[in-house]
Amino acid sequence: MDTGLSVTAHVEAQVRSAIRCRGIDPMREPEVVHEVIAECIGDVLATDSVSQLHSLADLAVVAQEVHHAVAGFGPLQQFFDDPTVEELWINEPGRVFIAREGRSELTTVVLTDSDVRDLVERMLRASGRRLDLSNPFVDAMLPDGSRLHVVIPDITRAHWAINVRRFVVAARHVHDLVAKGTLNMQAADFLEAAVISGLNILVAGGTQAGKTTFLNALLGCVPSSERIVSCEEVFEIRLSHQKWR
Repeated sequence: MDTGLSVTAHVEAQVRSAIRCRGIDPMREPEVVHEVIAECIGDVLATDSVSQLHSLADLAVVAQEVHHAVAGFGPLQQFFDDPTVEELWINEPGRVFIAREGRSELTTVVLTDSDVRDLVERMLRASGRRLDLSNPFVDAMLPDGSRLHVVIPDITRAHWAINVRRFVVAARHVHDLVAKGTLNMQAADFLEAAVISGLNILVAGGTQAGKTTFLNALLGCVPSSERIVSCEEVFEIRLSHQKWR
């Protein structure tokens, strides 16, 4: 065992075995997985064959990679951990894209068909949804509130198509939109006054136009004495209001 990669693979195998033996659900108990990883790394360090592990790989990196593989979304987890990533999609295994501030970019992540299927299965596990020839497309919500959409052949031409829409809190008040250049101060003051006055406000727009961000900013203007009741199919509203349900 003479490379960082082999050490990571060895620790991952140990962790997966321990999880199976203890009946741990890694997606629901990520903190327990952290403890198991620490134990397994300790066991690996104690063996003669890898007594120089600390010189072969950064233990923190090994632990993180194993946790991503076991309790996260593998090579995609880095994008879920990045608060600036708004959207992620896979057109084919070798072409994984992300979007930041409305701009798309091709990542360096390269997957296999098997990797894609395993990731989708892991993503759907918490939702209880299934994907097969009788159900060739699915919409689901991930534990962090992201929206998942998957389509498989023969609806698609050759590869599984995956899209994840993440909710990135960009503004908590209309005046936050002024700093971002979305509104000028006069418009922000007017909208804040409209919310405080209880006027009806309709928020509409196309995909990725910023409707949810704008709605959250408006709701940030609601006085603390008022009560907010939200009815959502997909839970994307994020408020610090004390009287919100």
